Amino acid sequence: MKYLWMALGLLTVSYAQEDAQLLEKKCASCHMLQKPKIEQMGSFSAPPMDAVVFHLKDAIKGRKAQEAFIVDYVFHPDASKSVCESNKVAHYGVMSSMKGKVSKEDLQKIATYLLEHYPHPKFVAMINEMLRNDTMRALQNSPFLINSERLPHLTKLLIQNWDKAKLGLTAEQKTRLLKVRKETLSGIKRIKASLAPLEEEVADAMVDRESPDSVDAQLKQIAQLKLEATKIHLKCIADTTSILSDEQLEVLLPFWE
Repeated sequence: MKYLWMALGLLTVSYAQEDAQLLEKKCASCHMLQKPKIEQMGSFSAPPMDAVVFHLKDAIKGRKAQEAFIVDYVFHPDASKSVCESNKVAHYGVMSSMKGKVSKEDLQKIATYLLEHYPHPKFVAMINEMLRNDTMRALQNSPFLINSERLPHLTKLLIQNWDKAKLGLTAEQKTRLLKVRKETLSGIKRIKASLAPLEEEVADAMVDRESPDSVDAQLKQIAQLKLEATKIHLKCIADTTSILSDEQLEVLLPFWE
């Protein structure tokens, strides 16, 4: 009996090695199979396999459902099916169908191997830390501060989930939301154009050791412009929430009650 278990163990290892080689042969030309470093994130031509399986396990529960998703998506890829954020799909593009390039039997083996070995524990720890930081930044910075995209955090979440089937935006909603986004960007762009020279004048005055009273007029204008920017952001949020259903808002903001 002892030797039987040893033989079965060796056989299992052999099958695992074959599946790993199959994964390398069919997937490594696009997807990085090793754990990526944090500084590498965003520099790939396709998402690392760790990221793909991390999002898959987060979005879909149950091993059978996960395996079925992999087989279906690899043969019939579509942006609305993707478990990754829509902005990432837009960045990388939708993968080409592997139909005719890998058999369903081999794909099933690859799916089983992926779900057993990915994502690497250190990758999960890294991503969870990044997500915690993102959540904190969202709570701290939104909706009032002007971010680099000149949009409230709610709108940034919409961009990330734009084509997600789970969010389920209709064509009419997308048209209305794009109009809101365009108006917001235009308004903030106008304010920033006026804000920049005023802030530069204040900075120059401080470098020249002038009295704060000497820039009192500029400070009042800066305050007024930032008030206008806040109102534009609040209007963007109000218009956006009026377009979305309660269920859609829950998809975007699960950590906000």
